[in-house]
Amino acid sequence: MSPGLALSEVGALVGDPARANMLAALLDGRALSASELAWSARVAPASASGHLARLVAGGLLTVVRQGRHRYFRVASADVAGMEETMMVVASRAHPGDDRRRATPRISPALREARTCYDHLAGRLGVGLADALVARGVVALAEEAGEVTESGRAWLAGFGLPLDRVGRTRRLFCRPCLDWSERRPHLAGVLGAMLCRRCEELGWIRRERDSRAVTVTAAGRRGFAERFGVDAGSAIAAGR
Repeated sequence: MSPGLALSEVGALVGDPARANMLAALLDGRALSASELAWSARVAPASASGHLARLVAGGLLTVVRQGRHRYFRVASADVAGMEETMMVVASRAHPGDDRRRATPRISPALREARTCYDHLAGRLGVGLADALVARGVVALAEEAGEVTESGRAWLAGFGLPLDRVGRTRRLFCRPCLDWSERRPHLAGVLGAMLCRRCEELGWIRRERDSRAVTVTAAGRRGFAERFGVDAGSAIAAGR
């Protein structure tokens, strides 16, 4: 199959509004049922089944079975990265059209802190990436990144010993262009590890039925002391 034909097939899958809404609902890495995705897409369950079958056949979604139940999730980090990049491109497609805003319409909670597949995005995610670069922990280029020698020790002190990371085909460290901030946050294996560690420390809490994450009071202190990042606007009041 020629590259152009393959690209057109993926474009056709994503180009349907119902399927695009399903993919967006799964961008936080969760696995959702067909009925949940039908609600997200605003289509009937029978229509949702057809859309989901096409997305699975096209390699954009994968099926997770639990007993008699079936759940769907984004097939890979590459698919999630494609979605995030397409959101950036879509927001720039018609810069002179007043019907499209220069900044995509997004709720304040999602703009402040959210997940992008399995890593942190929004102002919090971009702030953490900036902090790690400024401290010399990571070096980011346009398409890839790496952890510095001194950065390995810094990350180990934060509870992320890199010598315990097994082999994986996924890029270990890479920038991911944030579609609301238009600047990179940290993705790859390291981005996922960082997000998981912040959850373990109780610094962030995922919100139900949303990609938004809330920064707790402990997280506000931790992000400020450890990274020099002000996460005050995303704080969970009184916690």
